[in-house]
Amino acid sequence: MPGYAAPVDDIQFILHGLLDVSRQDIPGYGELEPDLTAAVLTEAGRIAAEVLAPLNAAGDREGCRLEGGAVRTPAGFRAAFDEVKAGGWTALDCDPDYGGQGMPGLIGSAVSGIFSAANQSFTMYQGLTHGAYSAIHAHGSAEQKARFLPRLISCDWTGTMNLTEAQCGTDLGLMRCKAVPQPDGSYRITGEKIFISAGDHDLAENIIHLVLARIAGAPEGIGGISLFIVPKFLVGEEGTLGARNGVSVGKIERKMGIHGNATCLMRYEGAQGWLLGLEHKGMRAMFTMMNEARLGVAMQGLAQAEAACQAAVAYARERLQGRAATGPANPQGPADPLIVHPDIRRSLMDQRSFIEGARAFALWSAMLLDRAQRAGDGDAEGLISLLIPVLKGFLTDKGLEMTVQAQQVFGGHGYIEETGMSQFLRDARITQIYEGANGVQALDLVARKLPSDGGRHMAAFLGQVSAFIADNGGDAALAQDFLAPLGRALADLQAAVRYFMERGAAEPETVLAGSTDFLHLFGHTCLGFMWARMAKVAQTAETGFREAKLATGRYYMARQLPATALHLARIRSGAGPVMALPAEAF
Repeated sequence: MPGYAAPVDDIQFILHGLLDVSRQDIPGYGELEPDLTAAVLTEAGRIAAEVLAPLNAAGDREGCRLEGGAVRTPAGFRAAFDEVKAGGWTALDCDPDYGGQGMPGLIGSAVSGIFSAANQSFTMYQGLTHGAYSAIHAHGSAEQKARFLPRLISCDWTGTMNLTEAQCGTDLGLMRCKAVPQPDGSYRITGEKIFISAGDHDLAENIIHLVLARIAGAPEGIGGISLFIVPKFLVGEEGTLGARNGVSVGKIERKMGIHGNATCLMRYEGAQGWLLGLEHKGMRAMFTMMNEARLGVAMQGLAQAEAACQAAVAYARERLQGRAATGPANPQGPADPLIVHPDIRRSLMDQRSFIEGARAFALWSAMLLDRAQRAGDGDAEGLISLLIPVLKGFLTDKGLEMTVQAQQVFGGHGYIEETGMSQFLRDARITQIYEGANGVQALDLVARKLPSDGGRHMAAFLGQVSAFIADNGGDAALAQDFLAPLGRALADLQAAVRYFMERGAAEPETVLAGSTDFLHLFGHTCLGFMWARMAKVAQTAETGFREAKLATGRYYMARQLPATALHLARIRSGAGPVMALPAEAF
């Protein structure tokens, strides 16, 4: 089975070269000196390689099982979970007032990416808990925070998100789960939720479900939905566990991937719950979790591509097949290694150039989220809100594509289970679907985020890229290989924005038909921007690192970034080709 090594040097380059984190005016960033972040990332890499990665394939094979109404996780998961907890990893970027370590979310995102690459199913348990922590921290009462946050931070208790029902996924306005007020101020929650990741397990003493439901008499649609805290076991005033609540597992879903994480049908039968935030404002509270969750899923898509690429590189170096076109590279052996062949190199460079650019994009975005949350920067909040659907959609679409390319390097050996490539592919696939399917991300981008605040945030992004090109135009080393292709991509993005602005009101189907292409055009431009910025920094790095970084960046700019022109052409074709075939003709 393939091993995994955390890309600590590359993350350090992004943190201290590209982002210059310790000099940012964001609270907590001044402490992020290279020695500190290197120590955190190196130890996270050790945990990932020695504890989590060895359980990845075994957890995939064994899966979770439902026994007597309780879910059992794969062998070794409980011991590994206890080790992760004992190391303080679940508390890394949480509030010190409730037992957290108080580090910026940027570091939490970097560590989450490392852990997800080693074992995505396992890492979901604490990832979902962090989302529940964030929602209660942002919207809970003082009593709710004191009761729940310390144990969520320690992962003595874990958390879930309960949105989806059988008749409603994206369209949450169709929700039927109901909440009936009680004289003591609590509510009785009744209904079924499906596709609930980590809905039940044996890793923690209690599970704190955050459940969307409609209070009796509430308005129809999403404006009538509220969010509730519904514990698996009722919690006393001192945090002691009481009776089992009226929540149970109906079944575990049999699914394509992430077998080590229990995806459950949850039944609420008069379960006692407590309102989180305001009545009928559940979606606002839930979106506190959703933006964080979507950044996390973007990291998952990137992480699976990273793990698969590492395996593909190792195989390409070892597997002997054919001879190099320019003469034997391994004259003493029966054949040359795969890595000498141009098409294999093309595939590996596709993967590497995406992974390194995407990592920079994700960590830059995590810094924007910190700036919005820690510094109260409204401009950063607007920009990250614009970028979230691009992050989630583009990094998971391309992450799956790169995972497929890594599998292809193995040929037939990539299709059999023993090499582990199948699992990377199966685990990556869900990232395009959960936390908002990518088609919905594209619709959200063009219908809501693009015109938000009169298009101010889109204009701000375009302005950043334009300013970078202008400010560095005199750098001959950057101009031809990086600034020129970035300028062409920027022009394509600007043209797509103008096209939508001119037709949006009168031709809504035209905008929606081009939404996925716009998301990908935007995503490529973001990675091009990251590569141009990294190239500027890399010019002063150590020789070996510099040459590898610049060569990889040039590859992306020459071979991947021109895709923006294709996406623009598709956008300009309008809705006609998309909608021409009548529904009954399908």
